[in-house]
Amino acid sequence: MDCKTEQVPLNLNNYPNQGPNAQMVTTTVVNVAPSVTSVRDHFLWSIFNFAFMNFCCLGFVAMVFSVKSRDRKVVGDVEGARHYASTARTLNIVTAVLSSLLFIICFAMLLAGTFHAARTVQHSDLWN
Repeated sequence: MDCKTEQVPLNLNNYPNQGPNAQMVTTTVVNVAPSVTSVRDHFLWSIFNFAFMNFCCLGFVAMVFSVKSRDRKVVGDVEGARHYASTARTLNIVTAVLSSLLFIICFAMLLAGTFHAARTVQHSDLWN
């Protein structure tokens, strides 16, 4: 943290009951920078997966790791936050892929069952 001290002339002409002489005032400037670097905790992605794509509760587990990453970031443990965030990201990817595959497979089976039922009805009409 760097602090700079400098002499700044104060113009007293603008204030009532002050003389035309300017006084020297010492000022101190303190630059405050964030102490923790930015670590993505993937919290919103985890919330989405928990709410809409919670395959085998992996969305919930990803949300837990996202919260742990956020807690580590607040404490100042950047490496711990990165580790938990990486785990949350991996779990979110796995959850999204498995849930999408499950949806695609269910849709394909529904479609195949519908076509099979329609064909069965057509064949039974031909024999009657």
